[in-house]
Amino acid sequence: MHGQSEVITTHEVHHDEHHGHHHKETFITKYIFSQDHKMIAKQFLVTGIIWAIIGGLFSVLFRLQLGFPNETFPFLETILGKWAEGGKLNPEFYYALTTMHGTVLVFFVLTAGLSGTFSNFLIPLQVGARDMASPFMNMLSFWFFFAASIIMIASLFVQTGPASGGWTSYPPLSALGDASEGSKIGMDLWLIAMALFVVNSLLGSLNYISTILNMRTKGMSMTRVPLTIWALLFTAVLGVLSFPVLLSGFILLLFDRHAGTSFYLSDIFLASTQKALPNEGGSAILYQHLFWFLGHPEVYIIILPTMGLVSDVMSANARKPIFGYMAMVGSMFAIAVLAFLVWAHHMFVTGLNPFLGAFFVLLTLLIAVPSAIKVFNWLTTLWKGNLRFTPGMLFSIGFVSLFISGGLTGIFLGNSTLDIHLHDTYFVIAHFHIVMGVSAFFGMFAGLYHWFPKMFGRFMNNTLAYIHFWITLVGAYLIFWPMHYQGLAGVPRRYLDFSGWASFNQFDGLNRFISIVTIIVFAVQLLFVFNFFYSMFKGRRVRTQNPWGATSLEWTTPINPGHGNWEGEIPEVHRWAYDYGKDGREFIPQTEPVGANETPEGKH
Repeated sequence: MHGQSEVITTHEVHHDEHHGHHHKETFITKYIFSQDHKMIAKQFLVTGIIWAIIGGLFSVLFRLQLGFPNETFPFLETILGKWAEGGKLNPEFYYALTTMHGTVLVFFVLTAGLSGTFSNFLIPLQVGARDMASPFMNMLSFWFFFAASIIMIASLFVQTGPASGGWTSYPPLSALGDASEGSKIGMDLWLIAMALFVVNSLLGSLNYISTILNMRTKGMSMTRVPLTIWALLFTAVLGVLSFPVLLSGFILLLFDRHAGTSFYLSDIFLASTQKALPNEGGSAILYQHLFWFLGHPEVYIIILPTMGLVSDVMSANARKPIFGYMAMVGSMFAIAVLAFLVWAHHMFVTGLNPFLGAFFVLLTLLIAVPSAIKVFNWLTTLWKGNLRFTPGMLFSIGFVSLFISGGLTGIFLGNSTLDIHLHDTYFVIAHFHIVMGVSAFFGMFAGLYHWFPKMFGRFMNNTLAYIHFWITLVGAYLIFWPMHYQGLAGVPRRYLDFSGWASFNQFDGLNRFISIVTIIVFAVQLLFVFNFFYSMFKGRRVRTQNPWGATSLEWTTPINPGHGNWEGEIPEVHRWAYDYGKDGREFIPQTEPVGANETPEGKH
């Protein structure tokens, strides 16, 4: 410990010197090539918001097609040109829209936007560090993400159109340029952008892990850090271990496309040329293994940070300690381990050996146990709490609701026998949109509404926030819940028109209804975007250092902290992060020394 405190002191001295020398900041060093973790977090956040609008817009466009398959929309031709001649979406472009919608929201919004924002913003503030372990690497991480974003956006404007092989880009469709328009240059740009995206993720994750493990302030043991920090740590570890596998999958795919290799291609017969390919021995299933070895941890890379954010927001607004802190940490650890052992449940219909299938079924259903522990602990944190329904609190409760209802349908899909019927139907769409897509967004909104005052020194407008919450919650259930019934009836995903099927015509009215609700919910997200940017400049100013009466370290910094976070010394920590409603006091900050007559930690 003695050694550690010395290291921290010299570290601080170094930082203060560094601080003194660089007072003259230009616009470029402050806002563009910033090495301040708070500014980098805002860069990730704003880029993520722009991507979320683009990704959401894609879904509105293809929902127009699904809800009104026999109608024409002349404005589509005005916007999209040859991709919507006569006001109807070109089938090729419909696939490109679904592909880009999935790619953008899963990777660019819910991975980079979510982890990039909250890991960068909260880790140094909550563990008591001046900045990240390597501020330069942190800056680099954002710029790799930005480069990936530019290339992904560029792919929307190439003549043959963006990638259209699904967000998973399975070969042989993605490996053969002649397979479709969307398998040409658009697919190359997609692969390059995703490779850069992986680099951004690895640079960020290594930084987050180093900072949490090495840069905690005096007294901040691992059992005293807020659950958000544990969640972000596990997320970063998952990223470091799984993203390289995805990168190798993409590089081998580029080799198959341009270097004549046969990793995924075999002697496939092409109808267009009436000849078989010269390739031998490749297996398209190999790509699925590589993709889903990342793809399954990926869903936890998305959901774990929100689990941490929601735990902190809930505890602060229920005015009572989080229930079962160590159980929460343990369940996150269990989820992180199991995430690596279940990838093949995405592959039950690939001809997988049924014995292996049974092994993956067991492990998949096991994940329900730590998830259930978390849900139980959230509900018991709320139980008999003195609840304040701030926008952040409402989104946290909404998150738990969506996580329960979306998670339960995962039990169906985790069972290989049922999955053979439900695979590639709307049931799958309903399941993962509710449990991973919408609930992750709810966790993200909870975090944004809660930490916005710390980020910008102002509050967001509450009335707009409540409208945003209620319409989004009701809308999400109205959009995705009915899809379970479509899936049970066998309606396949990724089809652009069901009007030719007598068996699926019964859902015409339902499809129209879902499309209308989608447009309304998208409009309300634009209301959130307006609230966000308007409040950034014109919102009600924060007057107190700790507006929510929270206990964790970030609320001990100045209202608008400079680069370095704390003026003077970094505060020392004396207790865990959840001393709410203790010994007759509403909350006790982590920095307050433990009193002689105080109830022991965790006992209330």
